[in-house]
Amino acid sequence: MQRRHSPVFLLLFAALFFFAADHAVAQTTTDAAGPPLDAPAGAVPGNVSGSTSDTEFWRQIRQGETGDVSIPDKKAGLLIQSEGDNWRAFRNGPLSNYGIWALFGMVALLALFFALRGRIRIDGGWAHVTIKRFNALERLAHWVMAISFIVLALTGLNLLYGRYALEPLLGKEIFASITLAGKYAHNFIAFAFMASLALVFLLWVFHNLPNRHDVVWLLKGGGLLTRGSHPPSKKFNAGQKIIFWVTILGGLSLSLSGWALLDPFQYHMFGKTFAFLNNFGLDLPTDLQPIQEQQLAQLWHSIVALVMTAIILAHIYIGTLGIEGAFSAMGSGKVDLNWAKQHHNLWVEEVEDGQAAPSADTKSTEAKSAAPAE
Repeated sequence: MQRRHSPVFLLLFAALFFFAADHAVAQTTTDAAGPPLDAPAGAVPGNVSGSTSDTEFWRQIRQGETGDVSIPDKKAGLLIQSEGDNWRAFRNGPLSNYGIWALFGMVALLALFFALRGRIRIDGGWAHVTIKRFNALERLAHWVMAISFIVLALTGLNLLYGRYALEPLLGKEIFASITLAGKYAHNFIAFAFMASLALVFLLWVFHNLPNRHDVVWLLKGGGLLTRGSHPPSKKFNAGQKIIFWVTILGGLSLSLSGWALLDPFQYHMFGKTFAFLNNFGLDLPTDLQPIQEQQLAQLWHSIVALVMTAIILAHIYIGTLGIEGAFSAMGSGKVDLNWAKQHHNLWVEEVEDGQAAPSADTKSTEAKSAAPAE
């Protein structure tokens, strides 16, 4: 026969349980956590500063005041690092929110542009005669930089958004393995990106210096918005020059901040930068704690990376789906002559004037010779 507990017994048991728990908490609080309840106002747990709080003392602690420690790691003297709260709030708040809006906003803008403008075709059709645009070294530098940037972007985005987007789909174990592998890939492939960035700068900096034709190109929107409008351009137009300098300067900034994260607490990049900017009338803090340098480096690294990723999405679109015949420039290194005249007419004139000569495509030449004369 099953015995049923009386409600009175259950109430008595609950009362005894809560009484014991309350007594244990009260005893622990009195013995280890600080002064009793009847202590004067402002009393500090552990009888710090003579059992009363020193407002200025605790304010300095909250502001990052450091003390002396006997261990080699002097950073341990920092009791409270309040900027960590600000770093976490900004990273998980505005940085993540605005970053995802920038990326999806760029994708939506490109989709809208493609729907309205369509693919930009070669006006005169294919000439079936090619002209060499980039040599093997230029293409190698470009593709090493492009592939390494894509890997860095994906692994970096995983660190920022993966916990919300991938972990629910893959599970914690698989997501943890992917993230760990991505971390190592990010750290080591970064050196390939930096090397290719330097090589691309040396190969193309001369061609990406501004000239008077860039103003006309920008005023006409590069001919992207108006059919049949193709402003004059040399080897690189103004849009490509913008991409070049964004990549070089942004990549340099990513490299410096990334290096500071790879070798933590060794550099004072932001303190030195703030000291330099103060020469122009600014009043920026220069006595940054080592952990503050790391937090600023991480935030700056993420901001620049997100901006560059959004811009590179537009570059990828233009070089593949957006403009007919553009991909072959970095694919085979040769482009159709009509394409070159349409987008880089001044450069074609320089080539035809003696730097090189257009080369006929073999298959097209054979087709032309077999065709009857008109």
